[in-house]
Amino acid sequence: MKSGLYIIGTPIGNLEDISARALETLRGANIILAEDTRHTRILLDRYQIRAVLISCHQFNEASRGPVAIARIQAGQVVALVTNAGMPGVSDPGAHIVNACRKAGLPVTVIPGPSSVTAAMALCGFITGGFHCEGFLPRKEGARKKRMEQLRNEPVPVVMLESPYRCLKVLADLNALLPERDLFLARELTKLHEECLWGTVADIYRRLTERHTGNVARAVRGEIVMVLAPAGRPKREAEPSQKLDPP
Repeated sequence: MKSGLYIIGTPIGNLEDISARALETLRGANIILAEDTRHTRILLDRYQIRAVLISCHQFNEASRGPVAIARIQAGQVVALVTNAGMPGVSDPGAHIVNACRKAGLPVTVIPGPSSVTAAMALCGFITGGFHCEGFLPRKEGARKKRMEQLRNEPVPVVMLESPYRCLKVLADLNALLPERDLFLARELTKLHEECLWGTVADIYRRLTERHTGNVARAVRGEIVMVLAPAGRPKREAEPSQKLDPP
């Protein structure tokens, strides 16, 4: 391979979802910048790839730019991955890409799985586009303000959330838009994948009924939600659906 930075999309759950091109690039990389080296090592071991891993997360990403640049200028191949999905999409990566671009170095993307597009495919909202919000603000006041700004979006809004804040976010949405249609998926492509369709109020009720004092027990795994666009006709809530892993 030619020297440069290679942005590689990795599986969001099922390790079989990685592409042949991604595997070939990982095998040929001199170093791999990884959000969590322990997490990436699981993927590499699955495909018997031996590589030098260097951590590159939100707290040290800025300092990794010079490392990547020096390696590429020396004729090496640098791969960039996160724990799941695409680097730079609600995950670290943008600082490295910008640093390499400014240095005039080649940057190549190897596309891969995305929870955002997976959720849009599953939600069934008929639309000409969507808005990817990513993670909402952690602080309650800022989060509610942002939700108010998003309530009249004419396209679906995709939101990512952790299991520890999911119920708080749903509570805020329920106070603002209880009758708006919502799609919620957790553990996409994994063994315990679950998809919920219904109104915000209905999904909030179903998840809080599971809650027994421990939020992590109520909502496990990574969460992606799609809020229906403003003006979408109301419909009856649908039952939850647990899907067999692909």
